[in-house]
Amino acid sequence: MPPASSRNRQLIPDLLAPGLDLVFCGTAPSPASFKARAYYANPGNAFWPTLHAVGLTPERLAPQRFPELLGFGLGLTDLNKTEVGSDHELTPAAMDAKSLHAKLRRFRPAAIAFTSKHAASLALGVKSPAYGRQADLLEGAVAFVLASPSGRARSFWTIAPWRAAAAFVMERRLLRERAA
Repeated sequence: MPPASSRNRQLIPDLLAPGLDLVFCGTAPSPASFKARAYYANPGNAFWPTLHAVGLTPERLAPQRFPELLGFGLGLTDLNKTEVGSDHELTPAAMDAKSLHAKLRRFRPAAIAFTSKHAASLALGVKSPAYGRQADLLEGAVAFVLASPSGRARSFWTIAPWRAAAAFVMERRLLRERAA
């Protein structure tokens, strides 16, 4: 496993496509995710169980099944695509909010959900964003700040903002079904 300062291209590739309902954006892969080459792969991470619990996936997916999220209108990326580690181990120069903004303009998801307050702060340009739906759009996408699913952040855990993001997605799905 490379140290946090190691430079590699896309340690875990983005999972993006045009017109997704929701893209999740974290800070950077954990060592466990890097080793597995899969998003949110640490066994203590609540990402995959939460996706199922809030109704975004019909079953709890294993991290290695992350490419299947596209079929549910969901995508994945990280603000830092070149380093591994916790927020305090990452270099500020590798936090690439500019690239995230370009991805949002290119792929035009309906919403972006940050799974890290640190990533949200850097991308939104807000010092300490509140959990939940943000007042302003980010490159045309509705923005949500979610409680981190990391086991290290368990003391800050709340599922409420995850439910709000899921409700947004469910409403979009319902509108599409009615229009079809």
